[in-house]
Amino acid sequence: MNVKQYMKKASDKGILIPAFNAAYHEMVQPICETLKRLKTFGLCEISRPDIEKFGIESFSKAAEFYFKYADPDYMSLHQDHVPVVDEDGYDVDYKTLIHEALEAGYQSVMIDGSRIPLEDNIRITAEIAQIAHKKGVPVEAELGAVLGHESGPPPSYEELFSTGKGFTRPEDAERLVKESGIDWLSVAVGNIHGAITGSYKDEDKVEARLNIDHFKKLKKAIGIPLVLHGGSGINRENILEAVQNGLSKLNIGTDLRHAYERSMRETDSVERAQEAVSQKMEYLIVEYYGIAGSREKLEA
Repeated sequence: MNVKQYMKKASDKGILIPAFNAAYHEMVQPICETLKRLKTFGLCEISRPDIEKFGIESFSKAAEFYFKYADPDYMSLHQDHVPVVDEDGYDVDYKTLIHEALEAGYQSVMIDGSRIPLEDNIRITAEIAQIAHKKGVPVEAELGAVLGHESGPPPSYEELFSTGKGFTRPEDAERLVKESGIDWLSVAVGNIHGAITGSYKDEDKVEARLNIDHFKKLKKAIGIPLVLHGGSGINRENILEAVQNGLSKLNIGTDLRHAYERSMRETDSVERAQEAVSQKMEYLIVEYYGIAGSREKLEA
């Protein structure tokens, strides 16, 4: 099966597909090897912030590392977060980045138009979907404000959650899906990104919650696999409940990046830092989400 089929099965069967961000090239190997060792289907993903803010050289270079270690039975390579307008308010040459990933062999791509008006998001997302679908590559889009990547201190989480600030509107999601032809949608229902700028990037995230009732409304409105970004630190019970209501893919970045960076600061050893990444993944896959061995379930 390909990643699009796995995502559909995950949504139908209530099985979570974890998507692990590699912020540094050296993180790719433990991500690939741990997924295979735990017989868990997951994604290794590279985002534009990983290139701009951390240690990834380019989408193409990251793909070279990935294909060196990947086993396609257990993993797929995803291009995460290519924004139309980035977290610093700058326009991005998103078409060039999408084409780079497609040429490098990424098996799914993401266009993030969440910071632009809905009409523009629909138009640009539909254009990218056409380009990617010609190559048989599924497309993820984003709607709503998954905050945290912006400069400065993270927003007050309690205020964000209680007011529903930035939550994805079901009627807007329905329009985006119907008019763009995307395959998966990243939504905002209380999830937030880990900070990636200044001293805040080293701070632990607050424990986020999910508005499950709102999530159910989104699933009913659009019918395609749903994605949550900012997976690190989300309340476990909320995640498991969302999985039973159509959540297919959960992005996990901050947990792994912090494990790698802290180990590098303490030991100055790439091997030890890679071990830290693997250990964090094993804890999440086996104990926190309980999804070890998921590939066999997805294949059944």
